[in-house]
Amino acid sequence: MTIVASPGRRLRDLLAAPGILVTPGVFDGFSVRLVEQMGFRTAGISGAGLSEATLGWADVGIMGYAENVAASAALAACTSLPLSADGDTGYGNAMNVYFTVRGFERAGLACLMIEDQVWPKRCGHMPGKQVISAEEGVEKIRAAAEARRDPDFVIKARTDATAVHGLAEAIRRLNLYAEAGADMLFADALLSAEDIGTVARNVGKPLAVNMGFGIRQRPTTPLLSARQLEDLGAKVVSYPRLLSAAAIQGMKNALTVLDQSLTEGRVIDRPDLLVSFDELNNLMGLPRIKEIEQRFTAGRRA
Repeated sequence: MTIVASPGRRLRDLLAAPGILVTPGVFDGFSVRLVEQMGFRTAGISGAGLSEATLGWADVGIMGYAENVAASAALAACTSLPLSADGDTGYGNAMNVYFTVRGFERAGLACLMIEDQVWPKRCGHMPGKQVISAEEGVEKIRAAAEARRDPDFVIKARTDATAVHGLAEAIRRLNLYAEAGADMLFADALLSAEDIGTVARNVGKPLAVNMGFGIRQRPTTPLLSARQLEDLGAKVVSYPRLLSAAAIQGMKNALTVLDQSLTEGRVIDRPDLLVSFDELNNLMGLPRIKEIEQRFTAGRRA
């Protein structure tokens, strides 16, 4: 019998491998299946993407634990990739964090990120963020580390302290969170390549960095290549809004053509804007469904 490594173990193996780990952000069945089909080795579930796609509201703490863990479980069930999830602030105090970690681990995730914002949180590049005390943040990470049943389940600690208290405080907090049991660290909204390098050199666990393609307001994290980030000392680079933003633009393009068709009273077929019906069905696992159907449909096993 083949023993399959746990999602956390598979993610840890990727983190231990040479080079920077590229992590596209996913938010639905289309995106997670496409990322796997394209050959990426892991993906991160975007909390913002889930809130926006499932609830239709911005990432400002409207989505709760139950909605988040249910959506994340569905994505983990339709891919073989080890997935990271966004646990926001843990939905309360350290006790709530404990049960939040239990829920996401049980749902089949490889990693959960817990942040030190005040609830309700804000997307990391929005103004007006506030953070809890470093001491409370430590207790949350300590509870998260203790809660996991699988010792390989990865705890990712995020601080938003840079925008509130400065870079030195962000580094201090990340090291405190590492000591409390975090396996991966993330300082959101760093404002320069120099800041990224400074954090990477001064923390004791692997550093993750987000690249926010399409974010046009400033100040925000500068766009750097994966190779540049690796040279600065980052171990993981995530692209949390790349696919959700691209999906919206694709739908806008298609609806613009539909509107033109209605206005002009004629059919406008733009195959270049759409995947084919066969490609869609193949991506969504229809061949596998047919194979299962053929094996278990009555009368076909004779």
